[in-house]
Amino acid sequence: MPKIIGLTGGIGSGKTKVTARFLELGIPCYIADDEAKKLMNTSTAIRDAVINEFGEASYENNELNTTFLAAIVFNDSNKLSKLNAIVHPEVAKDFEAWVAIQKTPYVIKEAAILFENGGFEKCNETILITAPKDIRMKRVLARDRSSVEAIEQRMSKQWSDDKKKPLASYVIENIDWEKTLIQIDAIHKKLI
Repeated sequence: MPKIIGLTGGIGSGKTKVTARFLELGIPCYIADDEAKKLMNTSTAIRDAVINEFGEASYENNELNTTFLAAIVFNDSNKLSKLNAIVHPEVAKDFEAWVAIQKTPYVIKEAAILFENGGFEKCNETILITAPKDIRMKRVLARDRSSVEAIEQRMSKQWSDDKKKPLASYVIENIDWEKTLIQIDAIHKKLI
């Protein structure tokens, strides 16, 4: 069974780019948010529970209505908790089945709220990706075409890097990509 390495960081920290580097190094990576979205569209158990909790408008043409759902859960932490209680157990089962078939010394589990939801406790080690808030904001503005207010709201739902750092096995400050690559490769050598 491979070691499970959790990888996380605040919005705009560069988790996706760092994860892509681990993939280049031949390490299987499970992107929890992507897998959750897939499961929300393919699992009848999730679909039935979401419709029961949030209404028929949660799905349109058999596809998850993310705009409708986001408008509900991102403005109400109680509703977000209910959605997470439906989705997270199914994602956890899917992840366990995925890990069981991997043949590498370690795997990466990339999750935006790894520390906030306690998921780090099921990891052997964790990697925290950080970057100054102004850099993260510029990245997200360029990527999402979101408003500053919307990004601030999403950032406010995540723990600060200072709160996450004591829980992380490794911290990568992702400002200069060449320096980030050196850090990733050093961590990879240790984990291999």
